[in-house]
Amino acid sequence: MDGEIDPEELAALLDETADRDEAADGNEGGEDLRIVDIRDQRAFDRGHLPGSECVPFPELTTRVEELAGASRIVTVCPHGIASRQAAQLIGSYAGIEDARVESLRGGVEAWQRDVDELVTTERADERPDASDGAADEGPDAPF
Repeated sequence: MDGEIDPEELAALLDETADRDEAADGNEGGEDLRIVDIRDQRAFDRGHLPGSECVPFPELTTRVEELAGASRIVTVCPHGIASRQAAQLIGSYAGIEDARVESLRGGVEAWQRDVDELVTTERADERPDASDGAADEGPDAPF
């Protein structure tokens, strides 16, 4: 693991990546940023960072090879605690050792407070229990 990234720094990085993608004609290489949200699918659907993908913590060990080839990986959880463990786990896998692996400092909570930009998934509205108001504390760490 290469440490933590602040929400404002990640937001700026996302803006730079979007600007670079708009300017590129498909041939320009750039930093391959992957934002990995380790919460369960229901929590992810209710609100997640733009451009993030849902890889629930319990599935991480079986899906980590999907991240091979990325040059930068940022893990996300509710408060920034479990995502540090996830970043350490991801960074220990073969094929990932060249990537910069970081955890979002303060998690989704800090992102909402400092950047206030979450994306919802339409199917979150389709689930009867999606708005039950229950707090999602994220996954338990397996170790």
